[in-house]
Amino acid sequence: MQKTTRRTFLRGAAGATLSLPWLESLTFGQAPPPKPPTRMAIFYVPIGVVRRGFFPGEANAAIPGFTSSQVEIKVDSGVQVGLHPFEKLTPTQQPLERLKDKVTFISGMDRFYKHGSDVHAQCGSCFLSSATAHSVHESVYPLARTLDHIVADHVGDATPFRTLELSCNSHKDNKESIYFDNISWYGTGHVAPSLRDPRKVYRRLFGTQEVETLRNVTDLVLADARSLQKQLGRADREKFAEYFDGIRTIEEQMSKLEKLKIDLSQVSLEEPPEAHLPRGEYIRLMGDLMISALQTGLTNVATLMIGPERWDTPYMYESLFDKPMSHHQMSHNQKKFLQQLLQVDRFHMEQFAYLVEKMAGIEEADGTSLLDNSIFTYGSGLGDGATHQYSDLPIIVAGSGGGRLKTGQHLHCPDGTPLANLWLTHAQVMGLPIDRFADSIAPVSQLLV
Repeated sequence: MQKTTRRTFLRGAAGATLSLPWLESLTFGQAPPPKPPTRMAIFYVPIGVVRRGFFPGEANAAIPGFTSSQVEIKVDSGVQVGLHPFEKLTPTQQPLERLKDKVTFISGMDRFYKHGSDVHAQCGSCFLSSATAHSVHESVYPLARTLDHIVADHVGDATPFRTLELSCNSHKDNKESIYFDNISWYGTGHVAPSLRDPRKVYRRLFGTQEVETLRNVTDLVLADARSLQKQLGRADREKFAEYFDGIRTIEEQMSKLEKLKIDLSQVSLEEPPEAHLPRGEYIRLMGDLMISALQTGLTNVATLMIGPERWDTPYMYESLFDKPMSHHQMSHNQKKFLQQLLQVDRFHMEQFAYLVEKMAGIEEADGTSLLDNSIFTYGSGLGDGATHQYSDLPIIVAGSGGGRLKTGQHLHCPDGTPLANLWLTHAQVMGLPIDRFADSIAPVSQLLV
């Protein structure tokens, strides 16, 4: 772990370490804290979306049939190019209703597709890369160093972890290559391995060492915590208690899911035990861990891949279906599974909204929120799961990036606007002195304050 002066840690017995958010009472008369850093996080959704549920003006569009290869489809939604108030949310976007002033919906952005490679593998692995057509020679995929690592090259030295890569795919029945299951890459052919087990994420972030008594981190540092609380003012005591309770909740949720997985492994099932784990709880738990890392300054750059591309392994979408369902298989027959796919899309948006709302409720040193100081982007590498189109991708940007991004808008881009324009904008807001990224043309000026 790199040396950092930004954070305070509680250290308990057996080597347990708990990082703390900024607390005014611990400055001991020092100068006011600097402006909170800007964070960047990605929430990647696989398989695209059902367009008629996500995009305005397409509710009555024809239900597309399955297309085996990538196609380019331009849909006239009736929305004019430019910025519009983000007021009337579509059914899939509805979970963002209370947060619509804190997000920007972006439509009309495209990604380059290099023929000769798998549609699903390229849309996921190259989502944060968007390398130009002929810039990569050693791979069939237009895949270079991804945005998160390029940003971390500039800001990563200020935190213990340069980046944090998380995935919500716990299945071990890997039938596809790594290109279907990773969005973060050090460079062409060099994947940045993601953490998929919440317990391993927890141990990595909070430095817990194994102890025979199996006591959790909050138990191990409880004595230090009680001592520390005596030094805190009222506001900090409330912030400390809220954060401490949040960590305790994460631990309890991990234990619950681990016990459920053990119980499932002892039952004869057609699918792997992981298929029956409650999907939303797993996603929210990984998201909670990501937020804790961003809040406490352990990292300023994170990616969260919600699921792999094209795998046919099923998931239990609790509250939706009575058995595990395969998102990928359903996407190839929208006419038969339209309602189920719309439910899955909204389910994913509910998890994103949960994390956005949680970030909005975390107060920073200067009175702003964690969300105010973040760029948290929902997106998918496909504009539609049935047609495999790389055009008009579903993108939502939450947070104002330290006050540099406009929110509460729907930005409809001109046809052919590269997704890399958005990544260039992200990089510049994060402080990188660059004027090009991959196949970008220019930053998205309509997003900037």
